[in-house]
Amino acid sequence: MSAGWLIYSEKDAIKNASYIEWFQLEATKQGLSLQLIIREQLTIGINRNQPILYYDNKHISKPDFAVVRYMDPLLSRHLERKGISVFNSSTISETFNHKGYTHDAIIQTGVPMPDTYYYSNGLLPHNPPLEFPFISKVVNGKGGKQVTLIHHMKEWNTYKLNCQSDIILQSTEDIQFGKDIRVFVIGKQIIGAVLRESNTDFRANYTLGGTVSMYTLTSHQRALIQKIIDEFHFDMVGIDFLLSTKGEILFNEIEDVVGSRTWSKVSNINLLELYIKHIKSSI
Repeated sequence: MSAGWLIYSEKDAIKNASYIEWFQLEATKQGLSLQLIIREQLTIGINRNQPILYYDNKHISKPDFAVVRYMDPLLSRHLERKGISVFNSSTISETFNHKGYTHDAIIQTGVPMPDTYYYSNGLLPHNPPLEFPFISKVVNGKGGKQVTLIHHMKEWNTYKLNCQSDIILQSTEDIQFGKDIRVFVIGKQIIGAVLRESNTDFRANYTLGGTVSMYTLTSHQRALIQKIIDEFHFDMVGIDFLLSTKGEILFNEIEDVVGSRTWSKVSNINLLELYIKHIKSSI
């Protein structure tokens, strides 16, 4: 039986206890073992010129594979260096957990996106490059957090004074506020999509109080999404799109550590069963 690790931070493991149990159950059904590993107890580094893995300050046998449910590209790279198959890979984790790197990677596919500008270390210009209102996002923010809608110059000046992070700025021209589409992808397959909506916030995130419904992708939308899928080696991700005022999809971001809470609300398709099948075939 192939043995794997399911890696979570301590806080996220408590929050996602039922999801972890479901994950382990699906693995067992398909002949895999999946041990929960708490990130804070896992030590990685170099000892006597060798990459090491300690758990609870003790040597631990390496698994056949690891599912990393935490944004930690260095951890993923270290595990790969130890010969462990990692889902998603360190390359995907590093690229798509940084919104600037994400847009810089996706632009090569030709998929349309809002006008987007990158800024490092809070070094922001006096005059922003976009018409008000526009959106600022901290590059490593998740779940709609650290996303700010800036309406005028006074708000921009205040934001500049407090910003010390790498950010992106995005245009809101011709964008429908409070709506986005999340597309669930496993390997090279589009599993399905949901429409997330909010009547009270410009962000549509379900965790921020938005609603969710099934969304049927058109053949044109599927073709655009497939351009992204064909370019990168995904295991399981959520690809998010904004909707233009004309109903066209515009690339927004990719969720590396994607959950299935919204998908389970609207579909009976077992996402984790499909993901375990993908992992099993990959190892």
